[in-house]
Amino acid sequence: MNDFLAERVVSAATSSFTEHLAATRPDLLPINRSLPLAGVSAVAPPAAPHGTTIVAMTFPGGVLMAGDRRATMGNVIASRHIEKVFPADRFSVLGIAGTAGIAIDIARLFQVELEHYEKIEGTLLSLEGKATRLGAMVRGNLPMALQGLAAIPLFAGFDIETGVGRLFSYDVTGGRYEELEHHSVGSGSVFARGALKKLWRAGLAEDDAVRVAVEALYDAADDDSATGGPDPVRQLWPVVYTVTRLGGRRVADRELATIAGDIIAERSIARREA
Repeated sequence: MNDFLAERVVSAATSSFTEHLAATRPDLLPINRSLPLAGVSAVAPPAAPHGTTIVAMTFPGGVLMAGDRRATMGNVIASRHIEKVFPADRFSVLGIAGTAGIAIDIARLFQVELEHYEKIEGTLLSLEGKATRLGAMVRGNLPMALQGLAAIPLFAGFDIETGVGRLFSYDVTGGRYEELEHHSVGSGSVFARGALKKLWRAGLAEDDAVRVAVEALYDAADDDSATGGPDPVRQLWPVVYTVTRLGGRRVADRELATIAGDIIAERSIARREA
């Protein structure tokens, strides 16, 4: 009986794990959750932790993505340890701002989606294909987003076919937009983007790109209470990933601690107020 059920599952499987799950166990999909309605309008969404801020940028030979560690629930810090940037597969990375629980579920489902495709098809999905499938998953969460529980991703990866790093942003409807040079999402994105415009430059080395990302998050945390800056007391640093033709790597905390320490020291010496 177990072999018979396994054969039925395999015969019905497609290259999309999300589609397969929707056909067999739709109740397990995070996008199928909904809030109760009161009359014709939705009730106020329950209090839930929200995550911000994500920055991403290109550099010669790859891309970088970084996120702070703070999650907020109204005016309360819900967590100082949350991670908002995840490796999607060997050559791509995903960061999500918004309702933390839904965002993490979407990220995990996307990881399984790409792994499933590779096992079924025997090859990696193209970067364009990955970006398109992520857009479809975000679109599936639109009913929740309209009820106040949105999750907005930022996607980046190394395009094996063209040999360059690429960035993609999204809106709540699943609309996909390719970004050039750099981008940021989340409540602190306005301040982070301003820093990126001043600090990013063409030909930026990978190590320099890491510093630019940390400094952009530092500036965002300086003006946005929902964004957490480097925390030397708790030894908490941003989550930073780089992706090149060799694959993705997470930047070590000791490296981030040194960079954050240098930024704080330089601003202290300069007696900078803003």
